[in-house]
Amino acid sequence: MNDLLPQAYLLGLIALLGVAAVVVARQILRVRQDELAMARLGGNDKAGGTPRDVTTLYELASVQLRKRLYAEAQVNLKQALKLADAENAPAEARALMENALGFTLAAQNNYAAAVRHYRAALRAKADYPVAINNLAFALEKQSKPDEARTLYERVLQLEATNKTARKRLSILERRSGQEAGGKAS
Repeated sequence: MNDLLPQAYLLGLIALLGVAAVVVARQILRVRQDELAMARLGGNDKAGGTPRDVTTLYELASVQLRKRLYAEAQVNLKQALKLADAENAPAEARALMENALGFTLAAQNNYAAAVRHYRAALRAKADYPVAINNLAFALEKQSKPDEARTLYERVLQLEATNKTARKRLSILERRSGQEAGGKAS
């Protein structure tokens, strides 16, 4: 019995190292794929002279967002939106780009500008749960909990299983309960 304990411990350590190796390898592959995508899409192009279309700019901005290069993503998304306007892109494409641009601005704590872009995304596609969630969060950050609560409830009407909206709504409810309790004391 005593001989099994060191073996079990050793097997446990080997299994733990195996899991850690898989996690690290997946992360390395993901980073490598992003680097290759940036090179393919021209994200490392210093000259900037390559002509780009809306799709390429959006894909490049998406990679930059994953890499947390918000300022660069913002520039590419603005260019993509200008091209989309010139090409009369579908409303759904505009909604995606406006939402992504709002996300880049929110990531840089520019919630007022983010709200404008989220609202533009919703003008392009009214029932876009991701944009509604993002708008609600930005309004929450601007200390507008009532508007945020209404928007989270709207998301739940569109997608009853939306975990983000449910979680944020729960947080807002707890905060409002604490404020009400604090004022009553």
